[in-house]
Amino acid sequence: MKQPESIDIGTKMDVVRHRLNVAKEDLDSARLTFGAGQYRAANNRAYYSIFHTICAVLAKEGIAFKKHKDTLSYFNKNYVQPEIFPRELGKKIVKAEEIRHASDYDTFYIASKEITAQQIETAAKIMELAERYLFEKGEQIDNE
Repeated sequence: MKQPESIDIGTKMDVVRHRLNVAKEDLDSARLTFGAGQYRAANNRAYYSIFHTICAVLAKEGIAFKKHKDTLSYFNKNYVQPEIFPRELGKKIVKAEEIRHASDYDTFYIASKEITAQQIETAAKIMELAERYLFEKGEQIDNE
């Protein structure tokens, strides 16, 4: 779904930068809560870092979806399947969504330190790859 033109303020790259900044805040929060031993919260923040990074990639096209599953599906079909992003990353994104859902909604889910560390690593990796993809010509991200 294209973003409505009537609400656009700034350029697509302004939206990209904003979403990446949100993703970075989420990743920072994941690392802080992980350090505090709050693994359920860290899983949540790692997933949202991944999600907002994906939204930043899609923003370059002017694409946005209301539902997470639609966002992830579009990213998988248009970026992972054609190997713009590595295929193994697609599997890790699906796993991150499952873990986030379990962490948030399953009453007796026990978030482990090891699994949570992997989620944070996945979030950092996708951010690194997204920045490379989005700013391949050396353009820098403004940290707001």
